[in-house]
Order: sequence, then structure tokens, then C-alpha cells
Amino acid sequence: MKKMKIAVAVLAGVVLAGCANQDIYSGNVYEGDQAKQTTAFSYGEILSVRPVKIQAKSEGIIGTVGGGVLGGMIGSTVGGGSGRNIATAAAAIAGAIAGSKAEEKINQVNAAELVIKKDNGQQIVVVQKADPSFVPGARVRLVGTSKVNVSVIK
Repeated sequence: MKKMKIAVAVLAGVVLAGCANQDIYSGNVYEGDQAKQTTAFSYGEILSVRPVKIQAKSEGIIGTVGGGVLGGMIGSTVGGGSGRNIATAAAAIAGAIAGSKAEEKINQVNAAELVIKKDNGQQIVVVQKADPSFVPGARVRLVGTSKVNVSVIK
């Protein structure tokens, strides 16, 4: 029973890690230091859109530890004696690897690589969270200079 409670707690931690705020990569979210600041803006047109992924920063600790604990618990139910110890260790290692990969995948955000031709003729590339309104030919407003938020003008 105690092992089951630990497994549920670890699994809940992994699930919560996947609930991280992924909207921070959209054009509708500004960082705190961007608030109450004047900034430049310009206009342009989307030339092309390519689907990409943004890999959110993650320490990988929750997935690795959680996967290792769950793997070890599952491995401890196999065999007996020294065979059980080997199965526990092997399952813990496999679980840690699987948990780390799962956390990495959970922390990916669907994004778009936008090639934009600004009204001044300059072409730039911006990557931000995917939005169905990002289509070639769409007129956009770019807010910022080094960190740019792109929004479609409707």
C-alpha cells in the first residue's frame, strides 16, 4: 500500500510537470520586464510558415526520479533473492531513462517559424507558439526589437 502511494505521488508530479505554462511562447504574452516600457513596432507580411517545436527549459529531475522510482517499484515485484535486486536496479535505470525522455517530450511546444518581410524590405525569422492565423500573405504587426511578438492584423 505504501508503494502505491509513492507511485501515485510520483506520477502526479510528472503529470504536473507537463502542465507548465506553455503560453509564454505565444505573441500574446509579455515578460514582466517588458511591461510599462516603450518599444518599437513595425509591420510586415508573412512569406512562409514552417512548423517547429520549442523545447521548454526543464531540469529533467521530476521525470528521471519519478521514472526511476516507478521502474524500481515495478522491478521489485519480479523474481526473488538476488534476481529481484537485479530486476529492481535494471527497471529503475530503464524507468529513469524513460521518465527523462517523457518529461522532455511533455515540455515541447508546437511552434511556427515565420519568415516575415517587413515593410522596409528587411526579411526576418521569428519563432513563436503556433497560431492558425499564421499563413503566408497575412499582414502582421511586430512589437519589439530583439524579442519580438508577432500578431496578425485582422
